[in-house]
Amino acid sequence: MSGMRDIKRKIGSVKNTQKITNAMKMVSAAKLRRAQEAMEAALPYADKIYEVVQNISKRVNPEIHKLLQPKEEVKNIGVIVITSDRGLCGAFNSNVNKLFSQFRREHSDKDFKLICVGKNGYEYVKRRDYEIEEKYISFGGKITYDDAITIGDSAVKLFNDDEIDELYVVYNEFKSVASQIAKVKKILPLDFETEEETGESVVDYLYEPDPNTLVKEIIPRFINFTIYSCILESVAGEHGARMAAMDNATRNAGEMIKKLTLNYNKARQAAITTEILDIVNGAEALK
Repeated sequence: MSGMRDIKRKIGSVKNTQKITNAMKMVSAAKLRRAQEAMEAALPYADKIYEVVQNISKRVNPEIHKLLQPKEEVKNIGVIVITSDRGLCGAFNSNVNKLFSQFRREHSDKDFKLICVGKNGYEYVKRRDYEIEEKYISFGGKITYDDAITIGDSAVKLFNDDEIDELYVVYNEFKSVASQIAKVKKILPLDFETEEETGESVVDYLYEPDPNTLVKEIIPRFINFTIYSCILESVAGEHGARMAAMDNATRNAGEMIKKLTLNYNKARQAAITTEILDIVNGAEALK
């Protein structure tokens, strides 16, 4: 009987866990919808500002802005590591941490300065005694554009002060609800890919004010919004990963409940059979 009580207690415990994971799945689904809307709302602006900066940068001398000038020798690399503050989202954070470690090994001859966005990544790099310049671990996935400006300004200051020679972002790129891919993205110095010649006439624009003034004003905005876009993708990916993880946990709990229920029924049937045999044997003994 004690074995049956243990099984019944375990069934109750798993059912309670299943309720929690199912509730977390529903909460993540609601948050994912809002995060996707924010990410998709930012896409048109991100595409247009990229197009404008790319177009203008081809028409100005790179020497007019430090963010356009590649360093002669790269000794120090800055990395913004974007993870979530919370766990229970499968391999979402570990993929970013592993990719950062791989990137770190590939550039083992360089010094690294890190900006951590998210508690998980901060704790990961802290355990390895890497140099952390800034940490942002209290946003809880609710990062605004003003927050991204603060992060971007910190990174740009490191570059302008020659404390870093290149800047990268390591984050989860949002592909779909079920797919988030860890990615390393170069931010500074700005280096736009050369477009292939299409044979069509190149369209030039009239700028007001002049291109040099525009570059100085728009590049910092471009950097900040690029970082903001990466954070938005990471937030949406986090909720998608957590929703998938909680869905798997809920289904696994259901399977476990079925197995435990079967074991409980078997134990109960065995106990009843034993009691019947005891009764029959007692009756035979009285005869």
